[in-house]
Amino acid sequence: MTKVRQDAWSHEDDLLLAETVLRHIREGSTQLDAFEEVGDKLNRTGAACGFRWNAIVRRKYEQAIEIAKKQRKQKKRAEQGARSLRPAPAFPVMETAYLPDPTEIQQLPPAEHVEENSTYENTATLKTGLGLSEVIAYLQTLQQGKTSDGRLERENSALKQENARLQQRIEELEKEVETLQSRQQTVEDDYQALIGIMDRARKMVAFQDQEDHQGATFKMDQNGNLEKIAK
Repeated sequence: MTKVRQDAWSHEDDLLLAETVLRHIREGSTQLDAFEEVGDKLNRTGAACGFRWNAIVRRKYEQAIEIAKKQRKQKKRAEQGARSLRPAPAFPVMETAYLPDPTEIQQLPPAEHVEENSTYENTATLKTGLGLSEVIAYLQTLQQGKTSDGRLERENSALKQENARLQQRIEELEKEVETLQSRQQTVEDDYQALIGIMDRARKMVAFQDQEDHQGATFKMDQNGNLEKIAK
């Protein structure tokens, strides 16, 4: 349906326009969306609302616009920081590999053939059931096991250090989360201050007649209060 509206803008209309535009700025939306929303409420076109804002209303709310932009940036940074703060899982600590006790290793069967003039190797085979070569191989296996055990211990120590570093990083990220939460509280406080400004402006309108409404101009002091400027 075509929107046709010929009557003049009231201060209530201006306040609705200002409040809607500031809310859209604060939430990261566009002013065009704000103009369309106000137009639907006041039965005016979005273009008429945009013209009213740029020609008349905007200059009365310069400080409020800056506050809304600041809140939008802080809110965006807080959301980005919360999404990026995902601590990596702590690295599991590897346990030292189990090495069997030498007594648990099954002895090799004795040599099937023993020559008459046997060497020390054959004598050892008869007494222990293990040839000298098997004993050497077994000792080499133990030595390799010790080497592997030392390597695993070094890897385990490195993993423990990495785990400690990650734990420290988690603590740092938790502190960053607390900082972001504090910033979010600051954003909420600024928003409440902005709401207070809008409420005070609305109360001023309630005590002025129609003639004053059409010609009054307001400015904002350092405390965020609106003051009427004499004609």
